[in-house]
Amino acid sequence: MGEKKLSRYRPYYSEEALGSKLLSSAKAAGMKVVYYALILYNVLISGKTPFSDRLKIVGALGYFILPTDVLPDFIPALGYTDDLAALAWCIYSIAKNITPEIKEKASAQVQKLFSGKSGMRGSNS
Repeated sequence: MGEKKLSRYRPYYSEEALGSKLLSSAKAAGMKVVYYALILYNVLISGKTPFSDRLKIVGALGYFILPTDVLPDFIPALGYTDDLAALAWCIYSIAKNITPEIKEKASAQVQKLFSGKSGMRGSNS
């Protein structure tokens, strides 16, 4: 039943949509937003995350992906503040799932993304 519930959110979140969003808006969103999104992504794919936390992650990442949200992403300096707030709330609420390895992996992925190399699975995968 849990997986069926999660699948209802698939239209709003997918790994491909997240990768595309990160590649197209990394510089505009900034390193902190990208880092938070990648932490959540890595927690989501870790295979050790409780279902209720996976729902929160999919919701936060789905909100990040959506171009039409409370503050549209194209607004200079403000467009990603609501996305950052959603991602930060989710990180706070699922913090028990964030390991030092996940932080390291997300950091490496951010460095790779900002250096012009693509690929979300990044190092160590």
